Amino acid sequence: MNLKASSLLLGLLTLGVLLVLAGVLVGSSGLLGLHDDNAALILWEIRLPRSLGAWCAGALLGMAGALAQGLFRNPLADPYLLGSAAGAGLAVALTLALTGISLQAASTVGQLGLTGMSFVGTLLGVAFTLVLARGVEQTLRLLLAGVIVGVVLNAGTDLVTLRAPDILRGMQAFLLGNTALLGWTSVAVMAGAALLAAIAAFIASPALALGESTARSLGLPLARLRLVLIAAFALATGAAVAQTGIVAFVGLVAPHLVRAATPVRHGALVLLSAAAGGALLLGADVLARGLLAPQELPVGLVTALLGGGYLLVLLHRRGGPRR
Repeated sequence: MNLKASSLLLGLLTLGVLLVLAGVLVGSSGLLGLHDDNAALILWEIRLPRSLGAWCAGALLGMAGALAQGLFRNPLADPYLLGSAAGAGLAVALTLALTGISLQAASTVGQLGLTGMSFVGTLLGVAFTLVLARGVEQTLRLLLAGVIVGVVLNAGTDLVTLRAPDILRGMQAFLLGNTALLGWTSVAVMAGAALLAAIAAFIASPALALGESTARSLGLPLARLRLVLIAAFALATGAAVAQTGIVAFVGLVAPHLVRAATPVRHGALVLLSAAAGGALLLGADVLARGLLAPQELPVGLVTALLGGGYLLVLLHRRGGPRR
């Protein structure tokens, strides 16, 4: 990693720390006062784990976005390819319909169950895509299979929602993103997933940096390395989606921000995108809590507005007249 990339990483991590402090102080009920009798409880049990959890979820999505864009050689690839989000959505819909619990009123055991089902649904969605694509050798076939699986699983989610309309509110919270239920268990789960996904990514990323033809000429097991990257991509996406629901644009925008700041190799891009994604999602979460307090906006709505606006500006700049 060059000096500019190292400075960028330090800056992003510093920004993350500052945003964690802002997340501890800012909430839907306003600024946290140290004179409040419940200040310690609010800080340690609610706001601090929520802020750290939001950063971890953003880091996972940023990492998954960088992996997806490198794997498919497409700057518009995002973490929700390969049927991952659709599988998670169907799993959550089935769980809510069969158990009758709600996301807001669920106990700790219920939350863990929903998290587990969401993660399993993500992995099953990716597995169905791999089976339909008959492996990982052909990128275009893999993308098309992911689109097909996503459409079919989303149709299944809509069918479940129609059959059990009482789950509509819970599904809406899941589809718009929700960080309000993050706790220390969520932080531990996402931190562990991030570590495993990062190790897998750095093992297999050199093949992406070399390119397919060069990797084949050197005798690298390209199919196995792709499978490792897809596993890392699925683990990072699944862990984030299981804890926060569907949060749009973070995984798509984070690698673009890093590339705009400095040219880096793929391995460094994964690390920097994780730091950028963490700062993006945590910043959006702080805004979601403070903009209309005491009402709290869905964090996915904030990231969609910010990310969509950034991509529109980027598209306008690249599509403008050249001199």
